[in-house]
Amino acid sequence: MSFNPVLIVAKVEKPDWYKKTSQFAHANPLIALRQLFTTFIPYLLTLALMVLTVRHGLPYGLTLALAVVASGLFVRLFIFFHDCVHGSFLPSPRWNRNVGYLCGILTFTAFHDWRRSHSGHHITAGDLDRRGMGDITTMTVEEYQKAALLQRVAYRLYRHPLVLLGIGPLYYFLIRNRYPSPGAKRIDVVSVICTNLAIVVLVVTASLTIGLRTYLLVQMPVLIMAATSGVWLFYIQHQFQGVYWARHEQWDPWRSAMEGASYYQLPKILQWLSGNIGFHHVHHVRPGIPNYCLQECYETIEELQKVKPITLRTSLESLKLNLYNEQQRRMVSFRSLEGSRDCGAGACGSK
Repeated sequence: MSFNPVLIVAKVEKPDWYKKTSQFAHANPLIALRQLFTTFIPYLLTLALMVLTVRHGLPYGLTLALAVVASGLFVRLFIFFHDCVHGSFLPSPRWNRNVGYLCGILTFTAFHDWRRSHSGHHITAGDLDRRGMGDITTMTVEEYQKAALLQRVAYRLYRHPLVLLGIGPLYYFLIRNRYPSPGAKRIDVVSVICTNLAIVVLVVTASLTIGLRTYLLVQMPVLIMAATSGVWLFYIQHQFQGVYWARHEQWDPWRSAMEGASYYQLPKILQWLSGNIGFHHVHHVRPGIPNYCLQECYETIEELQKVKPITLRTSLESLKLNLYNEQQRRMVSFRSLEGSRDCGAGACGSK
């Protein structure tokens, strides 16, 4: 049975145009195989070239230049993994699982465990009372002001770009993914164990063939760049000015999909490498649409085009947004709270 949670549910009636999205929620095995072929093989070839540059003592800058290419393909493989999690990449549930496991091993992520936590993200996105399920930790202004000093310091460190896009991504893919997430079921635990064992086999095999040093000089920069890019993509998908948040009683799953997920308008090459995930509002409207149908769905349904796009330039402004002001219903910066020790939640956050 394929895993494809229905997320636009009960509280509000779906608009008539929503039915039109169903025509795009069908996997095409030929397209999926072509995507695998044009990504998996170039990825392995790029890694092989990186190995040659290291083994022949060429400037490491050349190795790092190739790592940029490999990291982009790594991100694309993760998008395939993501589609398999939703059961949308291939028509067969078994092959979604098999390809998902393979892509998960290559991207250091356990299939079943991540599938469960990611479904939680979809079901709770934009709900202030159900935060913490596969999302970027976000505090409200009032919560931050009432928090203890150590908690505020920890939160500020967590939201600092050097941690959020530096230490954090590496920790997540190398360490956090090595053990089951809270609430894991038996199948989730098994998927973590199997993925970890497969990674160990890859590392041992690489150590016995090309050498551990060469493997680390090749794999680590690819992982670091790809992990940072992946976390950034996830961050900008739900952390932007105008993003929808609401308390559970007023939470609207439809608004969460259309206003709580961004349309990240990327240059064509980056759009290809990121598997069209920039059409994130389309993905949240109907998670069963595979990556290769997201753009067509967006271009076909006029209502989806009403979401204001975020560009590469404007997306950088989101790094300054650290807290959610419930009274103003907008994201604000830490700086906006400075200068007024007793600033009320409703009075702060104009910047």
